Amino acid sequence: MAKVVIFGVGQIAEIAHFYLTHDSEHEVVAFTVDREFLKEAQFAGLPVVPFEEVRALYPPEQYKMLVPISYRKVNQLRAEKYQQAKQKGYAFITYISSKAVYYGTPVGENCFIFESNVIQPFTKIGDNCILWSGNHIGHHSVIENHCFIASHVVISGKVVVGEYTFIGVNATVADNLTIGASNVIGANAVIMKSTEPKAVFPVAQTEQSAVPSDKLRRF
Repeated sequence: MAKVVIFGVGQIAEIAHFYLTHDSEHEVVAFTVDREFLKEAQFAGLPVVPFEEVRALYPPEQYKMLVPISYRKVNQLRAEKYQQAKQKGYAFITYISSKAVYYGTPVGENCFIFESNVIQPFTKIGDNCILWSGNHIGHHSVIENHCFIASHVVISGKVVVGEYTFIGVNATVADNLTIGASNVIGANAVIMKSTEPKAVFPVAQTEQSAVPSDKLRRF
């Protein structure tokens, strides 16, 4: 068990606090944000302290950290704060939901893995990754550092997902592919061949019908 300081006071920080409180042996003791974003002294009933002062108030010899920031700037912001906390001397926890299917293959530090993920044998997940709920990570696949995998993504067997990549809801990646670093793969995308670094795969939104719902004959 570790006493943990969470970076952030947004929705993901609140969710992290909930999961750590209800589904881990860790104890969340405080939150921290950059001084310029510190608006309230408490969040979720716990202290919020300036990141510039966190080392003095919660020394890394006694406390660990979790940095569960979203995919903003193609995961660069989370990587930046993770590195800054590391430079302050902090070690990090990794949370893997008790409701995930996980066979003990390597997962790096500062990862947050939600419920209903299926992480098959012989996979590897790097540092500072977030896997939202309900994904399938196929056998012998590698998720490199600083990735964000949204919900219900299927990553087939023996796939390499390059660092800093974002994969959106319900996307599918075929087997034996390499996804380049810093890719942005949109919701419902289907990737059938390897990709170059910084590739973007947008998916068009479903068009709205010209017929209003009260005119539909089958409803």
